[in-house]
Amino acid sequence: MISEVCTVDLAGAVTVVLAHDGHLEAPNWHPDGYLIVNSGGLLYRLPLDAPALTRIDTGFAIGCNNDHGISPDGQSLAISDKTETGASCIYLLPIAGGAPQRVTGSVPSWWHGWSPDGARVAYAGVRAKGGPVGIYACALDGRDEVCVTEAFDHADGPDYTPDGRWIWFNGERDGAVDLWRAHPDGTGLERMTDDSAVNWFPHPSPDGQHVVYLAYPPGTQGHPGGLDVTLRLMPQAGGASRHLCALHGGQGSINVPGWAPDSRALAFVRYRD
Repeated sequence: MISEVCTVDLAGAVTVVLAHDGHLEAPNWHPDGYLIVNSGGLLYRLPLDAPALTRIDTGFAIGCNNDHGISPDGQSLAISDKTETGASCIYLLPIAGGAPQRVTGSVPSWWHGWSPDGARVAYAGVRAKGGPVGIYACALDGRDEVCVTEAFDHADGPDYTPDGRWIWFNGERDGAVDLWRAHPDGTGLERMTDDSAVNWFPHPSPDGQHVVYLAYPPGTQGHPGGLDVTLRLMPQAGGASRHLCALHGGQGSINVPGWAPDSRALAFVRYRD
């Protein structure tokens, strides 16, 4: 498998940053001009001006999944790892690497978003045996966990708007997977897409203008890899979406926020044999 780490601008022009013989996933974009990607349970730094992978020290956490992200001030990294707990748990560590500090007391928890003030994180989690995957948020010390919503067959991919007023996520009801948003306290639930595509992983842009998301073909179950999918763009205020680019991928392509700090481009991964 060849993983192509790419950027795409708002006109749909794609640039390949790195073609890697192996499996890379889920790029974040740091203000200092590098990406953070996941591979084989580890995290790597990928400079945009001199593309080469450098491992980030994550201490004991060597079972990281592709749910990780950079704090708004660029100083911390949230990771999701199962090494210590046997199920995905959220930790924080310095952006340069170091010892993970546990955040979520309950597992499984999969990180997906930072509040714009950097004080809270949003994540998918399961809190009742056999219960649905719901959307949660808590403080960085794990306190004050709030259930944003679990009123879906499955919910995933929560990410804050830059004004902190909304958390966007994908939610499944009666076999349809659409994008939704709610206030961080769980009020104001709104459905933001209503079409035949299976829509996942909405990411609001830092400038407050757009939401990018991954559109799977109708009938797709879950969020698999290895499919022909599209990235689509819609206004944060709601409204019609437009095609941004097509790619072969899905799982691992944009699981986490990948916008450039200036909102003029975003990072994603596509795959080929």
